[in-house]
Amino acid sequence: MEVEIPGYGSLKLNHVVMDYNGTLAVDGIPVAGVAEALQKLSGSFGLHVLTADTFGRAAAELENMPCELTVLPEGDQSAAKRDFVMRLGAENTAAIGNGRNDRYMLKAAGLGICVLLEEGACVETLNCADIVCPSVLSALELLANPMRLKATLRS
Repeated sequence: MEVEIPGYGSLKLNHVVMDYNGTLAVDGIPVAGVAEALQKLSGSFGLHVLTADTFGRAAAELENMPCELTVLPEGDQSAAKRDFVMRLGAENTAAIGNGRNDRYMLKAAGLGICVLLEEGACVETLNCADIVCPSVLSALELLANPMRLKATLRS
């Protein structure tokens, strides 16, 4: 996906990196409509899910969804998520998250999107985002409709 945004610059995105719990899922269960939204994006982006898998359900829940799952080991998950984005090519990656351990990946990514679901969003993460969305579905729709990005980010 490529879009030129007046006063902001050009976005050329090839990957979407997403947190699981609190972003794609609530209490370990994917938000209704996530599978369909990911399917819609799968032809345009490499889709990656990074998680600590707090509820132990991510692999089973994402089994038939078009994304690559990485369960992160204990330790500095903030740095691990950022480093994953950097390896993909941060300038060509959109990152979506809500938790404190998502803040560095949102800051590093070419486009950082913070979502606010039932779990809430960490203020530090919110401040590292380029855009805040009220749901993961609205965040994924932004990527499917680049003119919405242009409308939000232009100056």
